[in-house]
Amino acid sequence: MHSLMRQFVRVATASTLAIVFMIPQDSLAQSHVVSLAELQGAAVAATQARERNIETLRAFVSSPVAEKALKSAHVDSQHVKNAVSRLNDQELAQLAARASKAQADFAAGSLSDRDLIIIILAVVALVLIIVAVR
Repeated sequence: MHSLMRQFVRVATASTLAIVFMIPQDSLAQSHVVSLAELQGAAVAATQARERNIETLRAFVSSPVAEKALKSAHVDSQHVKNAVSRLNDQELAQLAARASKAQADFAAGSLSDRDLIIIILAVVALVLIIVAVR
């Protein structure tokens, strides 16, 4: 009886292994693999978004109102522009969104010069603090 059971287990194990090795491994792995083109596309998109955000912040800090605010606060605008590139992607995206919103609000007339100067100085202070902490 034991030998019959052993033989059954051996046959079942051999059959299972044969079936497993007959299935092409590539067909199982295809659904989990990210193609090289997708990886490159994601990397290019991330790089372009970062460059856009850096340019948005640098333009914000380079505006005449910002230059005036930085001079009155005795902050070198070039130092701030250099510090912007040292921010990580998330911080950069958040600050660029805030800068874009502030510029749009100012252009629409819902912000005064004084409000914009306060926002500019807050963004500059935040950039310098983040860079100094690293």
